[in-house]
Amino acid sequence: MPPATPVLPRMPWALLVAACLGMFAASASGTTRAPFLIDMARDLDTSVALVANLMAMTSVAWGAASLMAGAGSDRWGRRPFLVGGPVGLAVCMVLVSRAGSYGEAALWSTVAGGCAGAFTGVLMAEASARTVDRQRGRALGWVMAGQSLTLLVGVPAAAAIGTLIGWRGVNVCVAVLALVAAASLFVTTLKPVDGPRKAGAKPPSLRAALSPRVLMLLAMGVAERICYGLTAVYFATFLQSTYALSLGQVALPLALFALGNIGGTIIGGQLADRLRDRMLTFAAAMAASGVVALALFGWPAGLVPTVALGFAYVFVNAIARPSLMAAMANVPDEVRGTVLGLNVTSASFGWLGAASLGGWMMAGVGFGGFGPLTAAVALLGAGLAVFERRAR
Repeated sequence: MPPATPVLPRMPWALLVAACLGMFAASASGTTRAPFLIDMARDLDTSVALVANLMAMTSVAWGAASLMAGAGSDRWGRRPFLVGGPVGLAVCMVLVSRAGSYGEAALWSTVAGGCAGAFTGVLMAEASARTVDRQRGRALGWVMAGQSLTLLVGVPAAAAIGTLIGWRGVNVCVAVLALVAAASLFVTTLKPVDGPRKAGAKPPSLRAALSPRVLMLLAMGVAERICYGLTAVYFATFLQSTYALSLGQVALPLALFALGNIGGTIIGGQLADRLRDRMLTFAAAMAASGVVALALFGWPAGLVPTVALGFAYVFVNAIARPSLMAAMANVPDEVRGTVLGLNVTSASFGWLGAASLGGWMMAGVGFGGFGPLTAAVALLGAGLAVFERRAR
């Protein structure tokens, strides 16, 4: 007689909604700046290129803060970061809205990135702690969907609202959203999921968190983020260069791209929880995304097929991440915050790698080289997953 299927506890949906909102607010603090680069440059008496560089400053601060916050949450608990991070983000966004110079905007945008990093990795640790192993793929998928919703809903809404209240008013709206996220996280974490660290126990160390398996998973995460970033950062430019589209004409393709990311993340969460071998799921999705990337950038068959391939690429790529995140969260609770904070930090390196590799490829051989480059990185990530699976 086969063993009975264990009954899983109820998913903490209220917390997951609050966490998704928090991730949405954190992502919106930077991405909603995109429609206003020219307006900000004019108001702050600087160049568009310098305003665009605010994203790089935000990303570096985000990654550094995630590392420190993850370790801090393992020592002192996650709640101070879950509530304090969004509150700090709200304050910074108000200060950005009142900036009178580029220097002020750069300072508070950087601090805002640090505040976002102070709670995004901790969000994933909290969601992992409140679910069991075979629920974490879905839970983390819903949390990560907040970032994709920013592209699908946040940026278009910011552009529409900005026509009425300008870029400064949009920053205030993001601040209000962050405060709502802070209140939601405060309410949904009133009941602690675990007790404080035992008196006299040694605090968790970075060395304890960085096991060979975790290092392998982090490397896989960098490969996955490079693959995603190469397309997410340059997809609009690729469409404009290949089909001579205007900025307004790429809005629908970008919305479909965001929908593909959301759909892939949700399906990937289901697969991560229902299929036994998460590393095999990750490897298959990465390998498939490499194949689609070759067609996407190497077969300009027309606008509609290219957009369909872009949707397919990001959908398949997004399937991989929940399996990786669920595997990464399957560590002792006393180092989970550190590990997931490191994941956000390594993801920042992946984004920077995608931007730099893509720029180098465009300057050298053009978009024709994006397919082989993306496929090579995807196969590297898949190979690491197979190696990790065999090493267990």
